[in-house]
Amino acid sequence: MGVDAGQGNSLTLAPHRGRERAENFPVALRLLPRQVRAHLHAVYAVARLIDDTGDDQDQSPAQRLARLGDLEADLLRIWVGQVPAAPAFRSLVPVVAGCGLAAEPFVQLIAANRLDQTVTSYETYDDLLAYCALSANPIGRIVLAIAGSNDRVNSTLSDYVCTALQILEHCQDAGEDWRLRGRAYLPQQDMEPFGVTAFAFEAPYAGPGVRALVEFETERAAGLLSAGVPLVGRLRGWARRAVAGYVAGGFATIDALARARYDVLADAVRPRPVDVARHAIRLLVRR
Repeated sequence: MGVDAGQGNSLTLAPHRGRERAENFPVALRLLPRQVRAHLHAVYAVARLIDDTGDDQDQSPAQRLARLGDLEADLLRIWVGQVPAAPAFRSLVPVVAGCGLAAEPFVQLIAANRLDQTVTSYETYDDLLAYCALSANPIGRIVLAIAGSNDRVNSTLSDYVCTALQILEHCQDAGEDWRLRGRAYLPQQDMEPFGVTAFAFEAPYAGPGVRALVEFETERAAGLLSAGVPLVGRLRGWARRAVAGYVAGGFATIDALARARYDVLADAVRPRPVDVARHAIRLLVRR
């Protein structure tokens, strides 16, 4: 359940870049209890602030790094009983107190954005997984902590889901990430067999190599997402509904990528609400 913290993190609750209403996966499902929605919105706002700081195109990488350092210092005031300056952090204070949230997942989100200032590509799939462990997996663990369900098995399953959502987002946004930010998240070792370089993401539409690459990464993400499906059955109440929604969003995104024949450059590839609902019902009724 990454908040793309990317469009997105990455609750996407995957966030990375992209506004809440445009996220693939609903940040606070309307069927959730009001207090839970408020908690998730507070977490989203923090992830959004961190991502926006890391992506601020009006500042240099050095300036963004300095700002991220300031944010981390301000954030950590919460855990030493001080009042943070940022409004988003102040809104997080009661969530931390009421749910016993740890600082580490939030610090990891900042660490992922620090990497974005100095790392523009990833050589191997393992390198990308390590990035997702900072940029996406913390969000799922925060959601589990809010639900009081963050045991070892659930956390592992959540990591599968969040990493899958983050990789799908990197597939969807390959053109935007390269053209606007100079970042190529899809692994270099995966690009080479398909004859793809990052400059291919500048094209107005995806050629055969890019399509094959995106299909390959989508299938990898689908495997991770399927591995995380048992998490839905291990949860109860609102957490089960929420996680089913996140996972359903992932499967609907896979459908959308296939429907677009993996051309992620010509048009924005986004899942259809009807497909999200269909997958969510399937996940919730399965035994």
